Parts: sequence; C-alpha cells; structure tokens
Amino acid sequence: MPEIRTLHDVVKMEKKKLDIRLLGRVLALARPYRAVFALAGVLALLMAPLSILQPYLINVMVDEYVFAYDVPGMARIAAMLFGLLFLTGALRYVFIFSTQWLGQSVIRDLRVSVFRHITSLRLGYFDRTPIGTSTTRTINDIETINTVFSQGTITIISDLLTLVAVLVVMTLTSWKLTLACLTTMPLLIVASYVFKEKVKLSYQKVRAQISRMNAFLQEQISGMRIVQIFNAERQEGEKFRRINKEYTKANLDAILYYAVFFPVVEIISAAALGLMVWWGAKGVIGGDVTLGALVAFPLYLSMLFRPIRMMADRFNTLQMGLVAAERVFELLDRTDSIEQTGTLQLERLSGSIAFDKVWFAYNEKDFVLKNVSFDIAPGQTMAIVGSTGSGKTTIISLLNRFYEVQKGRILIDGTDLREYHLSSLRQRIAIVLQDVFLFSSFVIQKIHFPGPGFSREEVIRASKLIGAHEFIERLPGGYDYKVMERGATLSMGQRQLISFVRALVFDPDILILDEATSSIDPETEGVIQHAIEKLIARRTSIIIAHRLSTIRHADRVLVLHKGEVREFGTHQELLLREDGWYRHLHEMQFLSTEVEE
Repeated sequence: MPEIRTLHDVVKMEKKKLDIRLLGRVLALARPYRAVFALAGVLALLMAPLSILQPYLINVMVDEYVFAYDVPGMARIAAMLFGLLFLTGALRYVFIFSTQWLGQSVIRDLRVSVFRHITSLRLGYFDRTPIGTSTTRTINDIETINTVFSQGTITIISDLLTLVAVLVVMTLTSWKLTLACLTTMPLLIVASYVFKEKVKLSYQKVRAQISRMNAFLQEQISGMRIVQIFNAERQEGEKFRRINKEYTKANLDAILYYAVFFPVVEIISAAALGLMVWWGAKGVIGGDVTLGALVAFPLYLSMLFRPIRMMADRFNTLQMGLVAAERVFELLDRTDSIEQTGTLQLERLSGSIAFDKVWFAYNEKDFVLKNVSFDIAPGQTMAIVGSTGSGKTTIISLLNRFYEVQKGRILIDGTDLREYHLSSLRQRIAIVLQDVFLFSSFVIQKIHFPGPGFSREEVIRASKLIGAHEFIERLPGGYDYKVMERGATLSMGQRQLISFVRALVFDPDILILDEATSSIDPETEGVIQHAIEKLIARRTSIIIAHRLSTIRHADRVLVLHKGEVREFGTHQELLLREDGWYRHLHEMQFLSTEVEE
C-alpha cells in the first residue's frame, strides 16, 4: 500500500462510519489501567442522577416550603443544595482528572510502542515514506487518540445517561411542560446532525493538511542547505504559503460551522424556553402545573439541551480519534520489519564473509544485485568499485540485514546470516558512511552511541590512535563540546574522524567503509587514510571507494557493473587484464589526475 496519498485520497479514506471493532481495539489499550477506566465509568453512572437532583430540590423548596413560609425547611433544602453542589463538583473533578489521566497514560505507552516499531522496520519503509508522515503518526495522531478517552466514549455515555435521567424526571414532574420543551427538539436534532457531518469533513481536511505540512517542513528544513545553495527560498516559501493557506482554510471552515451552530442552538433553546414559560404560566393559572415545576423546568431544559448540543461535537471528536487510531494501527500492523528468526548469540566473529549467488531487488522485481558471489577470508580487506548504481552500497546493506535477499544466501563464519540474532550480529559489525549522521549531543556521547559502555580513557586512547584527539581537544569544551543536529558545526572530515573513533572503540570484527574519503580535502584525507589503516588492522574490512588510490593495499577487489560481478581478484591481478574493467577505471582515473597536474 503506497504511503504517499493525495489530499482527496486521504479524506475519502477517512469518510467512514463508526467502526465498533476499531473502537474496541482502542479501548483495549486501556487494559493496564482498567481500574481507572472502571472508576470513570462508575462516576459517569453516579453523576447522571446527581445532576438532576438540584432542580428537583428547587421544585420541592418552592412547592412545599416557600409558600408555606417554612424557614427551617428552606434552610434544610438550601443546605442539601450546597452539599449536592460540593459533591457533584468533587465527583466531576475526579471524573475529568481520571479520564484525562487515562488518555495521557494510554498515549504515552502507545508512543513508545510506535517508536519501537518504527525502529524495527526495514529501511525500505523509510525509502518510501516521508519522515514528516511518521512524525505525524507518532505525535499528532497519537495525541488525537487521547480524545477517545478524555472527551469521547465515557463522556458520551455520561451525557446519554444524563439525557435519559432528565427526560424521565421532567415527564414525571409535568408531562405537559415536557411536551412543550420537546416541541423544538426536531430542529435541534437536524441542526446537530448537519453540524456533525460538516465538522467531521472539515476535521478530516485539517488532519490531512497537518500531515502534509509536517512532511513538507521536515523535508525542507532537513534540506535547507540545498534550498539556500540553489537560491530557492522564495520558491519554497511560496509552496509553504500555499500549504499553510489550505491548512488555515480547513481550520476556518471548522470554526465557521461552530460559529453558526452554537447561535442556532441558543435560538432553538430560547424558543423552547419561551414555549415552556408560556405553556407553564397558563398551567399555573389553570392549576395543571405547580409553581415549583415552572421554576425548575428552565434548569431541566438547560440540562436537556446541553448534552444534545455537545453530543454532535463529541461524536466528531470520537470519530477523529478513531481515524487517527486507524492510521496508527496501520503503521503498527506493518509486517515489513526484519524477522528476528535467528537465535545464535555472538561473542566474537572470525570475520569470513561469503555471498552465494545472491539476488536482490528493492521492489521485488527490478534486481539490483544479480547472481553475486564472492568470499573474504578472516582479516582480509576487500575493496568494492563500480559506477554509481552498480550495487556497492546494497551489498553492505544486505550484510547488516537492513534488507532480505530474494535468492541466494549470505554466510558469515560459514553460518547463514539469518541464523544470527540480529542485534548480536550488528554489534560485531561497524560501518563508517560517506555522509556521517551525528545526533545532537556531546562529542563523548557521539562516540559512546548508542549507549555508554566505555570509559573516557578508552575513548581518548582510541582518538589518539586514530589521529582525532588533537582536533577534538581544540573544540570548545573538548570531548564535552555540544554537537548540533547532524553535526552541522563540524566539518565533513571532523565528522568522519568522530565516526572512525566510534568504530574503533566498539572494536568490531567486521568493518565497512562506504566511500569514507570521497568528500574531504587532500590534507584531511591523509589523516583519514591513517585512521583507515588503524581500523582495518587485524579485522575483516570492506571498503567502497571511487578513489582507487585508497584501495591499492586491499587483499581483494570486487568490480561491480549493473549489479553483476565483472571481476574479482587482487589489485595487481586485475591491472594485468588488458581488457579488464578495473584496469580501464584505473587508467581513466590516473590519466585524469595527470592531466590536472
């Protein structure tokens, strides 16, 4: 199922009836907090009858004590009213706090589950899905699910119980006044239904626009360097203005419906009150209605209209919470995570690697690697060369099980890759990428990543061995220098050196260098080359490089072309092949260098 949808597709997908199965799944998230959920349910049951006691007591006070001039009786009723107000207020406080606490607790746990699931997905998911979409699922959509608990299910039940209780008491008090009050009820029901449908549609557009805006902002801010390099600020700003305008319009549509609906409800309520007073006054004169009932009925009427007025909004809130839940569950239900089928735990690896007739495609049909076979002995260094798109980076992605092969198998120390426990395998493999990604934190924490486990002395020792200690010491604060997001305050070479130190500290058995010197200056390249020599010593290494000068000392060279192995051998062996691909690449590169000189 494609991740990127048009706004029309998203809104169309969300125009569904209330899904009871989905609601049950959302409510099941509260299972660890069933005691709080039960408490909220009990409070909803208690508040319905308690809420109607206030107008009932006023009715009794007027009919039985006011006209009888019974001051002690009125004092008792007044005391009961104050006690009832205090009790109702306390119960409502506990009800609101418990439902909000329940919702926040559920979404706290759900955020953790979603984040863990996202980190377990194969890289193919991130290749196809905008980062902003995943961010929206983890933050905005999960926050919306909170409303199912805080403003949705339990609150709707409480309002329905109050509505039924009010109607019963009103009918028992005066069925004639009740009929007068209900005369305008059809108008209120129609207005509420229209409001519900219009607001639901506008909320769907708002949710879709939020997702669209998050995806746009994430991409643009991450690529701000490119935007400024190409002087595209005005162009991208215009795109954002259009997105922001559509998002604002969606919100204003929702506000418009609220602005129309609530005054209409007030007019309908006022009409019902006017009919009730007119009919009630005639009833009092005729003796059919007591004065206490006439005084109490405006309060009953208010309690009758409030739940109906809020019901439409609460159903929309519930519906939007379920729409958000469906999106989140769709993400959680994805099965394209790396299967943790292996159980073999590793202490160390010898480091032998073998690709046995490996075929791989990112989309299951267009093969990037075709029948690739090679082997590396423990402690050897293999270089991979080839044109862009030949499959070099794909090989190292498969070696780390970021993706699964369609055909063939990959062996490490003679054992199929899938038989190793995934985290145990990756602990023994280190990768230094061309574009080093550094998270925002201190240098010492960057080297410790993903977690502390090495002493400061070990880190400094590794830095000195690599040749990075001097540059780190020159930073403000040294090893406690705060690195900004993506390492923006460091040069490319400095980021590379930190990644080398990180790899050396973990002492991997297999080291992979993915074009680690392709984007740095010649002076820094000398330091990096020294670091590479230190890193590859006594461990199996795979080096991907465009600069053939950096791989002359490799034990084996693998030449790839359009996903196929064209040549495999030592540097000298491949140079001796007159029509060989490697010799052709070598002559082109060094001839170009001589011309430049």
